[in-house]
Parts: sequence; C-alpha cells; structure tokens
Amino acid sequence: MHFKYLLIFFILFSIKSNSQLLEDKKNFRAADSLLKEPSFSVHKDNYFLTGVPINEPITRNTADVKYQVSFKLRLKSKPLWGGFFPYLMYTQKAFWDIYANSKPFSEINFNPGVAVVRPFYLKGGRLTYGTISLEHESNGRDSIYSRTWNMLAFSLKSQISPRWVVGLRGWIPLVDKEDNPELTKYVGYGEASATYQIQPGRWSADILFRKGSGLINYGSLQTQVNWRPYKNENYYLTLQWFVGYTESLIDYQEHKSMIRLGFTIKPESMGIF
Repeated sequence: MHFKYLLIFFILFSIKSNSQLLEDKKNFRAADSLLKEPSFSVHKDNYFLTGVPINEPITRNTADVKYQVSFKLRLKSKPLWGGFFPYLMYTQKAFWDIYANSKPFSEINFNPGVAVVRPFYLKGGRLTYGTISLEHESNGRDSIYSRTWNMLAFSLKSQISPRWVVGLRGWIPLVDKEDNPELTKYVGYGEASATYQIQPGRWSADILFRKGSGLINYGSLQTQVNWRPYKNENYYLTLQWFVGYTESLIDYQEHKSMIRLGFTIKPESMGIF
C-alpha cells in the first residue's frame, strides 16, 4: 500500500521538465516569496466562528463556537541542500459549547509538525510550493476519549493565475487502530483545495475537499466566502459551511453539517499548503 504513496510523491516532485525546479543558487528567485514573510507568520487560517447545524434541530447544545489558532516558524533564512526551507508549525482547533449552561469546551485538537518547503516556478512563471511534512494530531485526552494519529504528508500548492490558487496534498496515515478504530477510513489519504479571488483585495472564496477511503460515504467538504472590509487590514468576515466527517477528532465517525459566521485572519501570501 505504501508503494502507491511513494509513487504519487515521485510524480509530484519529478515535474522539473515543465518547471524551473533547480534554479541556480544565485538566481533562486522563488525563495523571495518565502523570505518576504517574517520568520514567524500565520500558517493556516486563524478564525473565530459561531454557527448552528443544518441537519439537526438547533439547540443550546448543538450550536457552538469553532476557533483556530495556527502559526509557523521558518528556522533558516538560507535554504538547506536542494533549496528546501525548514519550518516548525502548530495549529490548534477548538469547539466551544458557548451556548450551553456551563459553557464547556467539547473538543480541542492539537496539530504540531515539522516541514521542509521547496519554492519553485512552473512553466509560465506560476509560483509553486512543494512541501514534505511530518505531523501529529490529537485531542490531548486519554482512555476511551483519546483520539490521535500521525502523518507523513506531501503537497503541492500553486498560484496558477492571478486569481486562482490550487493545492493537492496526500499523506501516509500512521494510526493506532486499537484506540482509533477505522479512523483512517474517515481521515482518508488526501485532500484538494482552491482559493478564488472574486474581487482581489476584497472578496474571495475557499474550498477544501478531503477524500475518505470509502467510495462515496466518507470525507468532507468545507467552503467559505470571505469579505475584507479594509484593504489595509488583514482580517475578513467569513461565512463557512462544513459537511462531512472529522471536523473534530472526538466525533470522527459522526456526519456533521454546520454553517458558521465570524472573523478570519489569513496568511499574507498563499500559504505553504
């Protein structure tokens, strides 16, 4: 089974016939896209959203707040061998039952990781990031409430036009099947993403599709529309819809459909994956 993932990895990273993958060190222009960011910067979207289910009754216990904090740290300003830049990453996603009587947190998911990122240009000057990462994700709990898995992931993210950014990501999941039965079936083996600038600097739309291992029964879809009220400020008003599995780890076997509204802080650039 692992052979097919290694084959995918080989295909993704052997596209230099159509790209400037091996730029001369003194002409490594693609690196400027990473170096123009501060060494400490936003990784994935940082958001604070409140919402309600659309596939079950709305009550104090089904409405909630979801928020995420995500950042990355570039460890070197000069590339390693092969033009790769090393990163540390951390993402924390929380589900807060703020409308319930005692306002508990129903779930917090922790996602630290390390990565190496290789920027390059595809044919036509399309900036692209190739990333290899090793990540851990868990909910920090024990006993029957413990949820945890690890992944070795490979991704490509490319700005294919001034308005479109697309990404493909695949991973080899490493799961303790006794504590997390059939988790692999729900987290799947890969995802695809896209961002479209409806009105550059003001309106954008994002889509993230994760494929589970089942033919049609598993996976998830998250879409959102973002409006930036001030061009000089990096925050957005976001309307988000999630449908599918593994929005949180604790209920990974439950199908969810949630619509939420709130604020988002996005990476200044297109993000490494």
